[in-house]
Amino acid sequence: MNIFKCPSFLLTMAVLLFFQGCQSKPAAPPPPVANVEVTSVIEKDVPLYREWVTTLDGYVNANIQPQVSGYLIRQIYKEGTFVHKGDVLFKIDPRPFQVALEKAQGELAQTRAQLEKTTLDVNRDTPLAEEKAIAQSQLDDDIQAKSAAFAAMKSAQADVDQARLNLEFTDVTSLIGGIAGIAKGQIGDLVGPNTLLTTVSQVDPIKAYVSMNEQEYFSFGRKIGVASSDERSSKYEDLAPELTLGNGETYPAKGTFIFADRQIDTGTGTILVAVSFPNPGNVLRPGQFGRVRAVMSIKKNALLVPQRAVMEIQGNYQVAVVGNDHKVTIRPVKVGDTVDTMWIIEEGLQPDERVVVEGIQNVKEGSLVNVVSSGSPQGN
Repeated sequence: MNIFKCPSFLLTMAVLLFFQGCQSKPAAPPPPVANVEVTSVIEKDVPLYREWVTTLDGYVNANIQPQVSGYLIRQIYKEGTFVHKGDVLFKIDPRPFQVALEKAQGELAQTRAQLEKTTLDVNRDTPLAEEKAIAQSQLDDDIQAKSAAFAAMKSAQADVDQARLNLEFTDVTSLIGGIAGIAKGQIGDLVGPNTLLTTVSQVDPIKAYVSMNEQEYFSFGRKIGVASSDERSSKYEDLAPELTLGNGETYPAKGTFIFADRQIDTGTGTILVAVSFPNPGNVLRPGQFGRVRAVMSIKKNALLVPQRAVMEIQGNYQVAVVGNDHKVTIRPVKVGDTVDTMWIIEEGLQPDERVVVEGIQNVKEGSLVNVVSSGSPQGN
């Protein structure tokens, strides 16, 4: 029997050939994910900053208080303007002090006349006592009277000096050069040494205070703790503290750390550190709020990726890494400090690896992606 002419044999061969053809046909790969943007991990040295809230204060603040009591008759300065050291700000009624000065001058004249008389007595009686023409006791009385007259004259001279000084104090002057504040005293007020008339603040440079914790202070320790002011300036130069104003703008001039307080506050565990900033236009004023930041250290060979490339899931961080085969690997990473819009990666990445920054929500482990553009990493 010829098997090639048997219908059942031919049917069986056809079925086998059909299944064999189906098994040899390769499966189609899944389509790649579209619109995925990646950027390369960059490696560079980066400064690590710390930031503190601050309140600005005058470099020197002088409370203007009169040194004599009297009625205020005039305000000479204009509030909110710059005044020089020695400028007259207020005037107290000088008439009582002028009278007191004239009275003291009259008493001084009397004591001088008395001194002149006793001097004449001593000069006249000295030779007479030597010739035994008068008793020695009379000359002794003359000498004692002269000494008393001289002491009285010195006391009267001091009264004149004090009266003249009090008269000068009726001109209430500025102790420093700076911006004069609002007047606290009004014309006609009876003022005295305990009366605050206004405050003058030196604002160029201006001072900013920050509270550092002990760890931050120890990071600055040697630079803040140096004794010499010249050495302190050179030590602080590399720290270059920056000031961010309340409106979010960065102040153009950088500052200088000038001193740390003598002790750490045991209640808060912080120490007060002063920073000065140049303020040539007197734009900055005491009481303004801002933020001071400074370089704490330099991290060598730091690995940086944009913050948007990092996913956080229940406190764990991961990134989507794209290999040369366009395949995605979801990799856990350990993050460090942030630098502007970048994140320092402590563990989990290598330099020049590519991470997804756009379309990260569309990828998963093993996905094939289509890189449509390559983002330039920030911070270069």
